[in-house]
Amino acid sequence: MQPEGRGAAVPRRVSPLEAQEAIARAHREEWARVVASLAARFGDLDVAEEAAAEAFATAVERWPVHGVPPNPGGWLTTTANRKAIDRLRRESKRDRKQREAQMPYDEGPPEPSSAIDDERLRLMFTCCHPALAMEARVALTLRMVGGLTVAEIARAFLVQESAMGQRITRAKAKIKAARIPYRVPSTDDLPARVSGVLAVLFLVFNEGYLASGPGTDAVRHDLTAEAIRLARLLRDLLPTDGEVAGLLALMLLTEARRDARISPSGELVTLDEQNRAAWDPLLLAEGHLLVRERLAAGVPVGRYQILAAISAVHTSARTSRDTDWSQIVALYDQLVRLDPSPIVALNRAVAVAELDGPAVALVTVEGLQGSLDGYHAFHATRADLLRRLGRSEAASAAYDRAIELSGNTAEVAALTRRRDRGRPDA
Repeated sequence: MQPEGRGAAVPRRVSPLEAQEAIARAHREEWARVVASLAARFGDLDVAEEAAAEAFATAVERWPVHGVPPNPGGWLTTTANRKAIDRLRRESKRDRKQREAQMPYDEGPPEPSSAIDDERLRLMFTCCHPALAMEARVALTLRMVGGLTVAEIARAFLVQESAMGQRITRAKAKIKAARIPYRVPSTDDLPARVSGVLAVLFLVFNEGYLASGPGTDAVRHDLTAEAIRLARLLRDLLPTDGEVAGLLALMLLTEARRDARISPSGELVTLDEQNRAAWDPLLLAEGHLLVRERLAAGVPVGRYQILAAISAVHTSARTSRDTDWSQIVALYDQLVRLDPSPIVALNRAVAVAELDGPAVALVTVEGLQGSLDGYHAFHATRADLLRRLGRSEAASAAYDRAIELSGNTAEVAALTRRRDRGRPDA
C-alpha cells in the first residue's frame, strides 16, 4: 500500500538504520507542516495531532520494510489526512463531522493576497494566542509546532506527565470552544501578537539556558536547540521582522557559549571567567551578522534587538578586559526606555559597576530590593558588589540568600564557592 496513491514514485530501499534516520529527520522537518495542514483542513487540533502521530507511527512500521518515499512530507501528509478522515468516519456524529472537515476553521473574511500565508505560522499564532495562559502557550507550541512528546515537555518543565497532558488538552479545548481563529493576525494586530510568540520562545530558551529545577542538567540543550529551531522557522516566515531577527541573534550568541558555561566540576562559569576559545565560532558569526544587519537597517530597534546587540558587544571582545562597557551601558540606557523593569535596571547596574565602580552600582541595586527580594540574581549581584567593596559579612549573607532562592545546581555550586572564598576564615 502506498499512501501517495496510484502512479507514485517507487520508495528508496534503505537499511533499517537509514530508515530510522529518515524518520527522525522527517519528524524534525515535517511535523509542523503536517499538523498545520491538518488543522487548516479539519479545524481541530486534536484531530490534527492524533492523525499526524498515527502517520509517523505508520512510517516507523513501513519505511524500514518498504523503503523511504521520495517525498516524505507528502507521504506523511497524505497518510495523516487519511487517518483523520477515518477517525471522523468512526465518530458517532459522522455527518456533522464530515461537513466540518470540508470547511475552513476560520469563519472570518479572507485575508488579502499580500498577507503572510503559511499554515505553520497560522499554527504558531494559534498556539500562542493571548487568550491562553502563558504556561499553556509554551506547552501547546512545543507539542503542536515543535513535535515534542507530552512526556518530553513534562520533563522539561518538571511537572507530572499527566498534568502536562491535561494542560495541553485544556488549551486545545479552549481554542475550540472559544473559536479562536486559525489565522495570522491582521496587519494592525501583528506586532503585538508576534511579541507574544517571541515571549514563548524566549521562555523556552531561558529554561534551557539555565534550568530552574534542582537535580536536572544545569543547561538543557534540548530546550535551547528547540527554541532556536522554532525561532529560525519564525525568521523564515517573517524575514523582515526586526524583533524576530533580534531574538534569533540573541539565542545564537548565547548558545555559542554553551560549552564554556559549566566547569568540569559542575559549576556555572560566569562570562568573565569563560574560556572564549571554547565558544562556537559559527554560531557567533551568524549571530553577529544578524545584529549588523539590524543595525544597518536604520530603523528603530526593539527589546530583543538591543539585548542581542549587548550580547554582541560581550562576545566580540577578545578578553573580558577588552569589553566596551561604555557601549553596553549606552545600550542598556536604550533598553530602559523601552522596558523600565527592575530586572533591566539590575542588569544595567552590573555594567555600571564595571564602568564606574561597585559603589556606584550598589546604590542602584539597593534601591531595587523591594521589587526583587525574591529574585536570586538580585542577591547574587548585591553579594558580588559587596564582596568587591570588602564588606565580607554582608556579602556572605547576600550569597546565602541567593543560594536559598536558586534552583540550578551549577549556579548554587558557583555561588557557594564565591561565598566561601570571601569569608575571613576561608
